[in-house]
Amino acid sequence: MRILITGICGFVGSTLARTLLNTSSDVQLFGIDNFIRPGSESNRAELTRLGVKLFHGDLRSASDLETLPKVDFVIDAAANPSVLAGIDGRSSSRQLVEHNLSGTLNMLEFCKLHRAGFVLLSTSRVYSIPPLAGLKVTAVDGAYRPSTEANHPDGLTAEGLAESFSTAAPVSLYGSTKLASEALALEYGETFEFPVFVNRCGVLAGAGQFGRPDQGIFAYWIHSWKQLRPLNYIGFDGLGHQVRDCLHPRDLGPLLQKQFAARSLSPADRIINCSGGASSARSLRQVSEWCEQRFGPHPVGSDPQPRPFDLPWMVLDSAKAKWIWDWQPRTSTQEIFTEIAHHAEQSPDWLTLSAPL
Repeated sequence: MRILITGICGFVGSTLARTLLNTSSDVQLFGIDNFIRPGSESNRAELTRLGVKLFHGDLRSASDLETLPKVDFVIDAAANPSVLAGIDGRSSSRQLVEHNLSGTLNMLEFCKLHRAGFVLLSTSRVYSIPPLAGLKVTAVDGAYRPSTEANHPDGLTAEGLAESFSTAAPVSLYGSTKLASEALALEYGETFEFPVFVNRCGVLAGAGQFGRPDQGIFAYWIHSWKQLRPLNYIGFDGLGHQVRDCLHPRDLGPLLQKQFAARSLSPADRIINCSGGASSARSLRQVSEWCEQRFGPHPVGSDPQPRPFDLPWMVLDSAKAKWIWDWQPRTSTQEIFTEIAHHAEQSPDWLTLSAPL
């Protein structure tokens, strides 16, 4: 099987490439990357050594796709993945739309031309912000969890958000580009009869991630703690009780293999959540406790002033993925944190290498 991965030199793209090559003997991999993400160049040599054919191109430019080979499936792992994109001064709102939506459109045209299947790696950020921002939570063992004494929105339980949870605006500019990409991908698949799958991922984490405070938070926190860099609990009570789930991207490998072989699914069943779920969820305070045990003490400041789009608790329920695909994550949060910590010990300059220009 011939597979093209967009954004292949990013953390997720490169991890998936190595995973597919390690688990499939009949896979031929191609990749495209524009290398604008600091640190992405560091993955080029290894992927080339593994036999991946790399193309330097930008998905926003349709002409950059003209030399790409015919493939059986495209995994779209290219995106500006920050919820603050378009408003943080590092990128404009137009750039965000061009990266995340125009790039998807060009890849869908590529799939239409070559009759290739399409897997979109989407995000938990497609879910509506107001009901999540207003969620009644209580702090237990240093972490928020939904209050058992409150009525919660449809699609939300103690296990997390199901796919039925509201995607009504506002979802952030970033979330809206991914939600629009989902709809466009499903329409292209139905209209031009090629398979499309949408995997809404929770927080992806692991060694080699280009950590920043607005994305890759677990990697950023562990690397920063090891290097004794300043850290702050931002927003809410200023105590670090906000919670996210955690998933290693290599755990998507078995799911992708099953999706490559599938054809007859309804459009509704082609959208699933993929996350570590409630068992993987950790607050920043809990991450700090883990880091202190691993590396020793380090002071963390407090800044109760919230950032735009911050949420107290965001955990995805992947029960649908278990039901349809018999999929569940394999790598524990402890294993993910340990892998990141080992990388931080071996790569003391990593945050500098992957810092935004």
